Amino acid sequence: MMVLKKLLKMSGQVLLLWIIYWLGNQITAVIGLPVPGTVFGMILLFGLLLCGILKLSYIQEAADFLLKHMLFFFIPVAVGLMDWGAVFYEHGVVLAAALLAGAVLPFFTVGIITRVLHKEGQ
Repeated sequence: MMVLKKLLKMSGQVLLLWIIYWLGNQITAVIGLPVPGTVFGMILLFGLLLCGILKLSYIQEAADFLLKHMLFFFIPVAVGLMDWGAVFYEHGVVLAAALLAGAVLPFFTVGIITRVLHKEGQ
């Protein structure tokens, strides 16, 4: 009986997270911006949590479960990348440079912005 109760609770929490995801996709479709619906879904989730409309306890167990098992969501992507070996071999240097720049530039940009904002706040 306890297992069924926990399963129903998790199902409800996953359904709630899915509804927020779906709303994010709908917002993207209506607005027409080239931004993934998942981004709008995360913004919506953050806003709902920030305003107190949605309590963390309403989604905590499902979110913890999904985060704990996140690796399983990347397995299909990793397997799919195996078909792209020739592309990586041919354009490996350019891809590596793009990955490096995509990691280093935001790192320093956030650091500089943080220092500027910290100095202005004093």
